[in-house]
Amino acid sequence: MAVWLLLDVIAAFILDIFFGDPHWMPHPVRFIGWLISKTEKVLRSRINKGSLRGEASILQNEEMLRKSKRRAGLVLALVVVGVTFLTVFIILKISMLISPILFHIVNIYFIYSSIATRCLAVEAYKVYGKLAENDTEGARKSLAMLVGRDIQGLSQKEIIRGVVETTAENTVDGVISPLFYAVLGSIFGLGAPLVYAFKAVSTLDSMVGYMNEKYIDFGRFSAKADDVANYIPARLSGLLLPISAMLCGMNGTQSFKIMLRDRRNHKSPNCAYPESAVAGALGVMLGGNNVYFGNVVEKPTIGDMGKELEAVDIRRTVRLMYCASFLTLALGILTYLIIL
Repeated sequence: MAVWLLLDVIAAFILDIFFGDPHWMPHPVRFIGWLISKTEKVLRSRINKGSLRGEASILQNEEMLRKSKRRAGLVLALVVVGVTFLTVFIILKISMLISPILFHIVNIYFIYSSIATRCLAVEAYKVYGKLAENDTEGARKSLAMLVGRDIQGLSQKEIIRGVVETTAENTVDGVISPLFYAVLGSIFGLGAPLVYAFKAVSTLDSMVGYMNEKYIDFGRFSAKADDVANYIPARLSGLLLPISAMLCGMNGTQSFKIMLRDRRNHKSPNCAYPESAVAGALGVMLGGNNVYFGNVVEKPTIGDMGKELEAVDIRRTVRLMYCASFLTLALGILTYLIIL
């Protein structure tokens, strides 16, 4: 059984490389998004009812409201992650009772749908294609599918930087982390449930983990949980991306040096690892200020200005992502075989 579970991960990885996420196929993350929205609505309703009670001072009420939002945010995360894990677990148990073959088909599907290698590449190449046609407005619109920052008025170099940064960052969140949890979970017979618990954490962060007035308290736990979930995979990327750079004919040594130097140049404890490794491999500077929801967010720079960013750097970053994904799978297989 143990070897078959490893083969499920390999099959899922191959399916993602060849097919990605077809738009017509129902994706489990949509269920997670629905669950988050419904649970948030219920919890906020309870917070609002509670905030209308009591006759404390305004300052006391504000402090109580902040604490209530944080507690509700904790409940939201626990409910969503728990329900997601149990749902996948139960579906797999039922599948096994029907047929072991059906179990492996469903297990492969869940793991396959959690990996985003080809999907990231496709979205990045859409921007690249628009830039190749000198369609800056079209490139901005394509970039909007990848990033949360404001895209209005971005220059071509800023568009390229946005694609390179988000592809580097999502090499962890969308590729290395799912493979990491799929392999780790498979060791204990829980590959798909564990990887979808991670996807629940990741989706929570993308939906409520914002540092704005609405979510700074309510989404606090979800944002911290995402930092913890990606902690080890991010640091793996700091090793695998420089190796990928070397294998892809880029500057692997510089990639590693810049990663060590700039790995903390980000408000996130994880994002700068892949971004600095990619910046070093490409010989470019990333980071700097961005606009989110109309507000300028100041960020430190990452990497050195060895050369100006150019559209071909998008293709190079995608190559690094693909290479890192294969290395992650190879490392996972080796680890799995050693443990078992």
